Amino acid sequence: MRLGWRQNSVVLIKKGAEASLYLETWHDRKVIMKRRLPKKYRIPELDNMIRSQRTTHEPHIMHKAKEAGVPTPTILMVDVADANIVMEFVEGKQVKEVLDAVSKEERLSLCRLIGKMIGRLHKNGIIHGDLTTSNMILTPYGKVVFVDFGLSERSVELEPKGVDLHLMKRTLNSTHYKHAKECFKAIMDGYAESVGEKETKQVTAKIREIEKRGRYVADRE
Repeated sequence: MRLGWRQNSVVLIKKGAEASLYLETWHDRKVIMKRRLPKKYRIPELDNMIRSQRTTHEPHIMHKAKEAGVPTPTILMVDVADANIVMEFVEGKQVKEVLDAVSKEERLSLCRLIGKMIGRLHKNGIIHGDLTTSNMILTPYGKVVFVDFGLSERSVELEPKGVDLHLMKRTLNSTHYKHAKECFKAIMDGYAESVGEKETKQVTAKIREIEKRGRYVADRE
């Protein structure tokens, strides 16, 4: 099935190893087109299977995230044959762009909200897989929309939850280092609102364990 998008207004906004994102016009509305292009280094049959599976998996996870109370872009069309997804263009700015620019009160409130949303994902067995401030959009109405579920998975295990939040912590330390400590604390406070103190303590311990593993590997190298 051909989607019939217009090619007169196409802007590449993100080129990733797994897929590329384009800002396009589709049926007279601004949309994001996520395209998983063929990988020449893979056997064609295997490549088609992988791209098809990921193209169907991502919208399904995004729908489950919405059911869990986490805002995600609305899926408008899924083209499994060509491994393309058409989704809503969310007006707003990446959290990466605004986190260091707002007041301390706004920053901590935003991080607490982010933590609450991450908690809702984890409570419902959804691991985002790429929790960075680049993959969160702050709308003009103060809503945080989570995007890019291409590496997501379903799990209720402690390990992937810890890995998810460990990546979030690393992102804060590298990109928002001036406020990293207070921001991560606020995220974990919000997380506890969703999953409870007991689960939060277990996940926090897992994050520390993952950090120790990383230091151990670095020391050996």
